[in-house]
Amino acid sequence: MDPRPLTGEPISVELLNTRWMQDGEPQDLLAAPGGLAVWLASPTVASELEEHPVRADEETLAALLRARDGLMELLNDPASTATADSVLARGRLRLSASPGGPVERLELDDLAHYPAWTAVRNYLTLIGDRPDRLRRCAHDACVLHFFDTSKNGTRRWCSMTLCGNRAKASRHYARTRSEQP
Repeated sequence: MDPRPLTGEPISVELLNTRWMQDGEPQDLLAAPGGLAVWLASPTVASELEEHPVRADEETLAALLRARDGLMELLNDPASTATADSVLARGRLRLSASPGGPVERLELDDLAHYPAWTAVRNYLTLIGDRPDRLRRCAHDACVLHFFDTSKNGTRRWCSMTLCGNRAKASRHYARTRSEQP
């Protein structure tokens, strides 16, 4: 069972969200035994990685942790590309022609790097298409990220039922406290 409070995001955001806060305590899915298998089996991740079978082993975990670090570095400083570039260096896309048009084929040094490479490439696609839509939750105590797919692009919370309601409750409490004599 996946314990993360937010799932269903693009694979790069799914990787970032393997860290979260619960009852004021930091959680890390990839630090727990079996956490990698849980992440790999989550619907969004599994659908992204269905092209190649991936083992939940130490090499795959090490590559994913490096990719997660690289994504966090890019989020904090877009000029910090070294770690993400080192993940991408483990694979390359080969274009070829087919009767149906161009085809991209991924070539990897080692299949254990497939999830990490895919997550970093997905991040680059997201920020290339809509850089303003990849955001951190606006709640001060939340560390989750999301890709805003709302029509008007004004989503602020990782989840309205989690952080959105907490913010509303805090505002309501502050308002009612200030109104009391």
